[in-house]
Amino acid sequence: MNDFAKTLIFFGVVLIAAGLFVSLFGKISGFGIGRLPGDIYIRKGSFTFYFPLTTSLLLSLLLTLVFTIFGRR
Repeated sequence: MNDFAKTLIFFGVVLIAAGLFVSLFGKISGFGIGRLPGDIYIRKGSFTFYFPLTTSLLLSLLLTLVFTIFGRR
């Protein structure tokens, strides 16, 4: 198999593991993720807008560190 196929298989396994984790242990927000200071939450009547800005930045930083550490050859 080429590298691209291995990468797709790896990310598929990671997504399946994340799905199982969330389904077994409840909502992600129960772990403090998703309701951080800096996340935008607007509720007016029946309209709700939620944009997890801080959560996205922290997740991006974490993934960058993981890929930098494990991506070296």
